[in-house]
Amino acid sequence: MTDFTSSDTRGHKHGHTKRGTEFLVYFSIIFIVAIPFATVIWLLEVFQKQTLNMQGPLARAWCEADRITPLIFSA
Repeated sequence: MTDFTSSDTRGHKHGHTKRGTEFLVYFSIIFIVAIPFATVIWLLEVFQKQTLNMQGPLARAWCEADRITPLIFSA
């Protein structure tokens, strides 16, 4: 006989969605703010190294947002 009384699944989905949405909002804001800075740094490196064989500005902004956003939630 299976006991279903110990598995309470209420409330877990709502809490996860709220945190996921909040995380996505912060990630998006940081990503949008990081794009101009990443573009300037990318252009400087293109002129210094004279090659396009490196990460582009959007990839750099994505990495920065991916690095900074979890720091906000861990504090």
